[in-house]
Amino acid sequence: MPFSMIWPIALVVLSNVFYNVCSKETPAEINPFAALTVTYVIGAAFSALMYFALNRGGSLFREYQNINWSSFVLGFAVVGLEAGSIYMYKAGWNVSSGQLVYSSILAVCLILVGVLAYHETISHTKIVGILVCMLGLFLINK
Repeated sequence: MPFSMIWPIALVVLSNVFYNVCSKETPAEINPFAALTVTYVIGAAFSALMYFALNRGGSLFREYQNINWSSFVLGFAVVGLEAGSIYMYKAGWNVSSGQLVYSSILAVCLILVGVLAYHETISHTKIVGILVCMLGLFLINK
């Protein structure tokens, strides 16, 4: 498998490990949305820094002319994802099982989105995968 396919997955996995640990370690005394304001200031600054580091002479304002609705909706989705994770851990989920539960449910939902919105085919293997996810959810929560 070429490195160009491996590094994004490695980045997502490594980032998700830090993401879940940081979500779990968010102090109980702080409102998650207050904590997320700091998260997004750091995220915006880091994104701008990475943009300029990887696009010498680039113009963010020129780039912004190409933005569509997805960037705005993604902003709401990311807030929901992060706030939901913090609240999930505040509610008592273990770091070892909370993420597994929502990832299994997410995998099933994304298979359905793929079929319904993007006309992807659903194979017998994917159906078996859905059943395995459901069995896994049952066993994790037992």
